[in-house]
Amino acid sequence: MAAPPPPSAPAQDSRDRLFNIACLVIPAAALLLFFAYPIAMMGYRSLLEPDGSLGFGNFARILTSRGFAKALINSLVMGLATTALTVLLGLLVAFALHRCRLWLKALLLGIISLPIIAPSLVQGLGLIFLLGRNGLINKSFGLNVEIYGFWGLLIANTLYGLPQATMIIGAALRHADARLFEAAEVMGASGWRRFVDLTLPNIRYGLLSAVFVVFTVTITDFGNAAVIGGDYTVLAIEIYNQVIGQMNLNLGAVVGMLLLLPTLLSFYFERLASQRQFGTQSENAVPYIPPKDPWRDGIVGGLAWLVALLPLTVVGVVVYASFMRLWPYRLDFTWRHYDIKLAGGYDPLWISIGISAAAAAFGTVFLLLLGVALKRMSGPFARIIYFIAMLPAAVPGLVLGLAYVFAFNQPGTPLMLLYGSATLLAMCNFYHYHTQGFVTMTTGLRQIPPALEEAATCIGASTWQVVRDVYVPYTLPVLISVFFFLFMSSMVTLSAVIFLVTPKLMLAAVTVMRLDEGGYTSQAAAFSTVIMLVVAASLLLARGAVYLAQRRAGLSGTH
Repeated sequence: MAAPPPPSAPAQDSRDRLFNIACLVIPAAALLLFFAYPIAMMGYRSLLEPDGSLGFGNFARILTSRGFAKALINSLVMGLATTALTVLLGLLVAFALHRCRLWLKALLLGIISLPIIAPSLVQGLGLIFLLGRNGLINKSFGLNVEIYGFWGLLIANTLYGLPQATMIIGAALRHADARLFEAAEVMGASGWRRFVDLTLPNIRYGLLSAVFVVFTVTITDFGNAAVIGGDYTVLAIEIYNQVIGQMNLNLGAVVGMLLLLPTLLSFYFERLASQRQFGTQSENAVPYIPPKDPWRDGIVGGLAWLVALLPLTVVGVVVYASFMRLWPYRLDFTWRHYDIKLAGGYDPLWISIGISAAAAAFGTVFLLLLGVALKRMSGPFARIIYFIAMLPAAVPGLVLGLAYVFAFNQPGTPLMLLYGSATLLAMCNFYHYHTQGFVTMTTGLRQIPPALEEAATCIGASTWQVVRDVYVPYTLPVLISVFFFLFMSSMVTLSAVIFLVTPKLMLAAVTVMRLDEGGYTSQAAAFSTVIMLVVAASLLLARGAVYLAQRRAGLSGTH
């Protein structure tokens, strides 16, 4: 039987146009519906007066309240203190990883990154097991260390932000030009002078980027503040108290809008610093390979491992305590805390896995479609879509979740069908981490050689066929990375979904918080451990899948 004739040129052009329109319209419409519209609705509710009129009365009531002023000052102080400490420790660890000759670098980075695979409140939970009123250290040594409040929150936030600071500064250190350091060494510059005169100026924008990222993460974090903050109230807790404690939704919207201001500014400066760091890199730079220096490697490496002991101890004690019968009095092994009957047992875990997988699946597809559309577009409209796609990184998870309440809890409208559904939770998780996935996807699509696309077009391939046969195979490692990033992030997120869960649709990270609030700390530790196992298994699976995809691409490229 003869093959069907190829479509005519006008018909193929029409199909290509429809496909290009779909690539843009579908993800752009979802971005507007599930991100821009909720933020706009929250802005509207912040201006809505009790009598139904619009005005700034809610802002006046919040700004003149003593509770808000205290929370604002506390948030700024905590943000600045955490940022200074975290960036300093991140610089130390990044320098050890990229400028020292150390053994077991991968293990060091893995330990530093432990907080990434755990819900944010795990750091606070671990500190309570160590230094709480019934903490192991306090009981063992007869101490009376008060970990609740500023100092406990400072340590927990530092542990939470340290992996991000280390990776950002490490990326800046990797792009140093070895020729500059060789010239300085020939001129007799000491190691300290090379660090001050070459290393620090070369990574200055990376340091600034780390500063703004850590500051944003700190002032918007909810989990650690809820567990170990004590009487040290911050803005994230103020929003939670207004909405859940006092049911003042409009005043909660005001605090959410005010919290957007520092995060938007921080996001803007972080992007500016990131672009300048990229702009200072030379395409002809020679990678720097640090020479052996026993003094430098011993001192800096030793300090870096001391820093790594902190997340290892804090996260490790959570896992350890989950197997102890009665912490810290009866330290004999038991599985009893894993037999969870409260809060729906392990149902929230399976629900989280399903919702996270859904968020990762359609999130990866949406990002691919949007990346393809923007790759083929130019002009002001493309720049507007790109700008909106980057904005979710500037919106704290707690604010986005509250905005969803305003946008979709609308009785009598079709949007109400989504409220309280797994679909809405999945969309919230996706758009909470949209920007990171979007940047990764667009970066991967830029790496596709134009010759491949031109060759496919020359032999008559349609746009759909180019995407299927060129884009997807070439960017398969990126697609896998984005999928697992969205899955793992959705598994551990707390702030974005705290307002959206229901008794019948509870998520794993929220269940840990509920168990801790109810005094079941050992069961909270057990549930946290199970979450970390799921995320760690996902990370291993992601690395294996990326390795196989890269190997397949390498083998196909040799033929």
